[in-house]
Amino acid sequence: MVHSSPSLPPLDTLETFARAARLGSFSAAAEESGVTHGAISRQVSRLERWMGIRLFERKARGVNLTPEGMRFFARTEEALALLGNSDERWTPRRAKAVVRLSVTPSVASLWLFSRLSKLEGNDIHLELILEHRLADLGEGTDLAIRCGKGPWAGVRGVQLWQEKVFPIASPALAEHLKGNDAHAILERPILHDSNIEGWRRWLSPEGIDYVPRGQDRRFEDYNLIIDACCQGLGIALARPPLSSAALADGRLVRVSDRAIDYHVAFHLIRPDEALRGPASELAGRLLREAGHDEAAITAFRAPGRKG
Repeated sequence: MVHSSPSLPPLDTLETFARAARLGSFSAAAEESGVTHGAISRQVSRLERWMGIRLFERKARGVNLTPEGMRFFARTEEALALLGNSDERWTPRRAKAVVRLSVTPSVASLWLFSRLSKLEGNDIHLELILEHRLADLGEGTDLAIRCGKGPWAGVRGVQLWQEKVFPIASPALAEHLKGNDAHAILERPILHDSNIEGWRRWLSPEGIDYVPRGQDRRFEDYNLIIDACCQGLGIALARPPLSSAALADGRLVRVSDRAIDYHVAFHLIRPDEALRGPASELAGRLLREAGHDEAAITAFRAPGRKG
């Protein structure tokens, strides 16, 4: 999470700091919060870096507040008490365990939102962090969904699905195509993101070394590519299941029978540390929705490596 306020400390670190200060132990704070010792330590260190002072003296058995930490703890307790007594406090999630999932906007809008109630059930409140940057699983984020080849250092990941990609267009644009080969498709604008490898691979069997042209359009979010394609702005590559809804309801149609394996894939990512219970449960639900069997789910949710 990017902290954008120069005058306020990172607000998500304050409750962590206060809990550790009250208990005098990062381990006890981690147990009470349902997170790992490392997560507490990273949150406190992040707050200390922002303030430019040491709030705790680390000892072999527990931690003690520094004089600066004592003064800041008093102010923090006052601030948290004011928030806790607010008449406008957010209460619907209190009976549910909060799980934080970092996800790209395209996966959120094209795949996750339609499954949100099923994923949350009656026991989980899913807090979504919509971002493109590499997820920081050390800042309170439990899980992440990212696209790439993997594996990534310091985390564990499992591929959610394998994409078979093929060209798609709006029905109106498709009617005016003079064929379904690469040359006919290239008579129309191509819609793509910053990675054109998918189009290069699809076009290469017909001897075309694709380079984006002036008429082609680039969008960084795949949901924008789908929207632009539905509006007839060009031809895109379908990336099921993200494109499945638009194809199913007829907003888009397939314009070629040839499909290829996409060169990257979306992965569910978790820290190497053991998952806390609610995050483990959500991971299982996500993987079932993506079509994984119980053996794969059990392997992914297994306790992390110690180190």
